[in-house]
Amino acid sequence: MPIHLSQLKLEDGSRAVVARQDGAAFLVPGATSTRELALAALAAGRGLADEIAARGQGAPVDLAAALTKGRVLLPLDHPDPAHLHLTGTGLTHLGSASARDAMHQADEGTLTDSMKMFRMGLEGGKPDTGTGAQPEWFYKGNGHAAVAPGAQLSAPGFALDAGEEPEIAGLYLIGPEGQPIRLGFALGNEFSDHVTERGNYLWLAHSKLRPASFGPEMLVGDLPAHVEGQSRVRRDGAVIWEKPFLSGEANMSHSLANLEHHHFKYDLFRQPGDVHVHFFGTATLSFADGIRIQDGDAFEIAAEPFGLPLQNPVRHRPDSSADPVRVMAL
Repeated sequence: MPIHLSQLKLEDGSRAVVARQDGAAFLVPGATSTRELALAALAAGRGLADEIAARGQGAPVDLAAALTKGRVLLPLDHPDPAHLHLTGTGLTHLGSASARDAMHQADEGTLTDSMKMFRMGLEGGKPDTGTGAQPEWFYKGNGHAAVAPGAQLSAPGFALDAGEEPEIAGLYLIGPEGQPIRLGFALGNEFSDHVTERGNYLWLAHSKLRPASFGPEMLVGDLPAHVEGQSRVRRDGAVIWEKPFLSGEANMSHSLANLEHHHFKYDLFRQPGDVHVHFFGTATLSFADGIRIQDGDAFEIAAEPFGLPLQNPVRHRPDSSADPVRVMAL
């Protein structure tokens, strides 16, 4: 049976790791963070599942109740948020190019750069051997931009849109020798500004500098080849938009190995002890169906292999204008 891991704030304010297996959730004895648990497993020369089994089962946990109370944390984090990297790849899913191409199409019959990149993935994103085509890649921020399940996703005051992107995220720890270690996968909301992106595709980098959420649980082990979930937008408690989303390699134009290679080929992203959360992309957006998110709306992303759904309310910050740059006097 699959194992799911989550991180929890206990009633006394301390932290704990929760494992869920065979429908039962329990504290992992001696573990206060997923990162520390993974480092201990590496030091012992075993995987996460074996490390959890070796520690036995602690007290039972009502994870759903803890989530309702706001005590569920991100399933993976770092004690120094600057050492958690939020990144992602786009145009990776079959069908993902259509909405993007519609945003950027200039002349009928002309291939946009988005469609050209998508075709590169179709033709070379799943190589039998060696390195495949490079995907689109983007940076979202560090741990300061990582928002816990149930917590509010805040769009800056200058944002033109505040849209969800229902995705699967890979969760990684860089080992002591600089080796990326994939710990598992989680549901992700790669929150973006699609109006800004539509204005000019070179503004994609700006549109992605927004918070993101992932969790509540991390699926330990392999990603199913076919993942089908549901993405919803709620307004005043009622569902105003709902659509299935597909992920897993059977629905992607790139293999996970190829996407991972093109992220971790950079020495910058192989620093021992760092944590990476990498979003693998989507083909489903409420924005593409004409939905415009309002303050107070809430996103819900669910898929059976990942346990509890990921839910986040959304709001624009009233005033996020940056202070002008100050010149230090000589």
